[in-house]
Amino acid sequence: MDQPASDRLESIHERIRLAYDPALLQTAGEKLAQELGRHLTRVQACEGRVLNWASPQDNIARAAHLADNAVESTDPTELVTRFEKLVHEMLSHGHNLHDPRYVGHQVPPPIPLAGLFDAVGSVTNQVMAVYEMGPWSTSVELAMVSKLAQYLGWTESDYAGFVTHGASIANLNALLVARNVALKGVWESGLGAPTKPPVLVVQSDTHYCIARSAGILGLGTSHVIKVGLDDRRRMDVTELDQTLTRLRSEGHPIIAVVACACSTPIGAFDPLDEIADVCQQHQVWLHVDAAHGGSVLLSEQHRHLAKGLERADSLVWDAHKMLFVPALCAFLFFRQKQHSYEAFHQDAPYLFDPTAPGLAEYDLGLRTVECTKRSAAYGLWGVWSLFGPQLFADLVDVTMELGRLFHEKLAASPDFEPLHEPQCNIVAFRHLPPELDGATLEEQGEFQRRIRRMVIESGEFYLVATRLNGTEALRVTLINPLTTGKHLDHLLDALRQAGRACLSL
Repeated sequence: MDQPASDRLESIHERIRLAYDPALLQTAGEKLAQELGRHLTRVQACEGRVLNWASPQDNIARAAHLADNAVESTDPTELVTRFEKLVHEMLSHGHNLHDPRYVGHQVPPPIPLAGLFDAVGSVTNQVMAVYEMGPWSTSVELAMVSKLAQYLGWTESDYAGFVTHGASIANLNALLVARNVALKGVWESGLGAPTKPPVLVVQSDTHYCIARSAGILGLGTSHVIKVGLDDRRRMDVTELDQTLTRLRSEGHPIIAVVACACSTPIGAFDPLDEIADVCQQHQVWLHVDAAHGGSVLLSEQHRHLAKGLERADSLVWDAHKMLFVPALCAFLFFRQKQHSYEAFHQDAPYLFDPTAPGLAEYDLGLRTVECTKRSAAYGLWGVWSLFGPQLFADLVDVTMELGRLFHEKLAASPDFEPLHEPQCNIVAFRHLPPELDGATLEEQGEFQRRIRRMVIESGEFYLVATRLNGTEALRVTLINPLTTGKHLDHLLDALRQAGRACLSL
């Protein structure tokens, strides 16, 4: 016999009430905190694997199996037990960035407490687009914009900044503004078919998201003009000047020059002051991708690396890199506030209240690609409010010192070859045992790829690969402040062991 409609409705409401039960949340939250504490204790002690490697097929099948076998219970105790199991599965199959042997991508082990502040925003869903929808999250974001702007030396009110979901969106947002400023009326009329196509002039090692932006903005990736590098893989300022002169003489509209602080392959900081001089001379927009390197401004010891960053028309600075908060939290700054409104020329009366025009400055959805946006600055604000800015300076100094230390260890090891002198905590290198004497560059490169794969699948360390000077290389980002010199010694030994195994095959 079918269940009466009233009983079905009551059953539905019971499930919903349980899903929203504050007591269930509290109990599960206590279990979560305990499990995370135990997990980080193990991980920071280097117990277990850095990367819990499994094939994509196996992981997908495991995740699908768990999703297909929900307990569908109304018993809170049973639900909490299931919750604990699911958390355990997440932690035991994930990537352990808090392990000091993690030396991989430019993704840090975030300060754990930052994740708890983020959780407040997630649980209560403090979304943003207009001030009245997220008054505290907007206020927190703009407070942190002000704090970081002070390190740029921007103490006046004529700048603007906000947070986006990552540097790729932030760079796109900035270059959209630069395009609209350079090509008046393009937002409404489109690019059309100009006699001389507009171009984007970039440092040769710029992140691939810059070329993506050119494609999205209708400029075309074939109109991204790369400027050569000097012997430290920094933008060659003389060549930049010559390039801009040539493009002007040929009649090409120049959207922007894109410089790096620092570049992804080896962490090179472009000479920003000199680049700014050239851009000023040619009256060209200067955008700086400082996603990784902007945080050196907090360090007395290293802020000189970003000298001139304050002269950029726009810049990107990721807090989810060298400010050690969870992804994603990328700051986009404009030196002149009015430029931040050039991204979009649109009306959205269902969002923006014309009866309160004074709030437009705080309705950040007017200026960002995103409409609904998570309260991404909670983690940074919370940790800053707990520890103050010195903690972030300390984290920069410690990890930058690790880059220098690792370079010294490589240089002192005859079977390793550092490929550059690091300016920061990114180091590229190769392992070249005597057995590879006389090997071709292709053979040496294949050896680097194979030993990296062996090391990361073993779970002993996690590092990445890159390509420099025509061959494959190994690359580390020493972004875990818990890593020590002993861990770096063990990394070299792990690579040697993998090399011996590879050569014996």
